[in-house]
Amino acid sequence: MTEQTPTPDNTILVGQIVAAFGVRGQVKMKAITDQVDHLRRRIGTLYLGPKLQAYQLKRLLEHKPGLLVLTLGGVTTREQAEDLRGQEVAILESQAAPLAEGEYFIHQLYGLKVLTEAGDEIGTVGEVLETGANDVLVVKRPGQSDGLIPMIHDVVRELDTAGGRVVIHLLPGLLD
Repeated sequence: MTEQTPTPDNTILVGQIVAAFGVRGQVKMKAITDQVDHLRRRIGTLYLGPKLQAYQLKRLLEHKPGLLVLTLGGVTTREQAEDLRGQEVAILESQAAPLAEGEYFIHQLYGLKVLTEAGDEIGTVGEVLETGANDVLVVKRPGQSDGLIPMIHDVVRELDTAGGRVVIHLLPGLLD
């Protein structure tokens, strides 16, 4: 199987390099994925920065929850590691851990049409707020202020990322 060329459209963000670690070129990465074991066992290549520069992932240690220490191929000095500080770290979406029923990648929500159960179009998803309890869709509505739609079962009746739409149950007062 040939590996695909990484682009912003086929990669997903898994973290950001926050510091060098030690003197042998290791880096600390703040993880935004909870699939650390999947990274350790299944991912061979990480893509760093806006140019998605490929680096072989040689070793991954969980330093603290959410903070990983990475050994990257070709990065052998503290100076090389320091040069990577601030770089975003991505993997190919095709290599991501499989999603369970009802799960989604945040980036899949952007641009989805938001419709009521009756088929009325409300607007499009312009932003996703990660609040901890549940995600909240910020819906851009033509000629009106943005609407906030909580991603909860009482409201979201259908999430069809492939079809480009979210169907919601319009609770009283939700978009007033």
